Amino acid sequence: MQKAPTMAITSIRSLLARAALGCALFAASVGVAEAQTPPGPAAAPVAAEAPAAPSGDFRSLDGDVQSLKKEVLDLNRDLFLLEEELLFPANTQVAVFISLDVGTFFQLDSLQLKLDNKEVANYLYTDREVEALNRGGVHRVFIGNLKTGKHELVAFFTGKGTHERDYKRGANLTFEKGVGAKYVELKISDRQSAQQPEFTIKEWE
Repeated sequence: MQKAPTMAITSIRSLLARAALGCALFAASVGVAEAQTPPGPAAAPVAAEAPAAPSGDFRSLDGDVQSLKKEVLDLNRDLFLLEEELLFPANTQVAVFISLDVGTFFQLDSLQLKLDNKEVANYLYTDREVEALNRGGVHRVFIGNLKTGKHELVAFFTGKGTHERDYKRGANLTFEKGVGAKYVELKISDRQSAQQPEFTIKEWE
């Protein structure tokens, strides 16, 4: 027998699929209607310098299609947030993010994440993603559920150090999970005094 959250998530996905299908069918019907519009009477030619204006009905239909597409996108966003709330309730949720500060001495290639000695994430970054991180972006590497108590988070960073040398470093954090969501940040920054990268893990208050 399915649990209530699983059944709710299945219903959410079914609703989203039906909404997207409805939008696609509506757009397709408009396209067919436009293609099947009969030409004007042959006995009443129109001067070349005065082309016929587009049909107001089709302009209206096109506006309806665009409006429906926006509604589907908004619904998609809302259902995604609702699904996350069902899968990861606030009282058990833990999320891990990564950020870069400067990044002169280290070029990130991949990240491996272990939680309580169990691998929970192994991510390979593209050049575009690294560029976004360098511009101040933050990437959510992991989201999951944890019971209250002490937990250990270990992160392994792989990439290129100075002079294009392969570089692998690790960092770890032991934290207390209480009631309420827990957010942890993995931060890569430059340590100018040592001319090398620094890897830290901190909890968000």
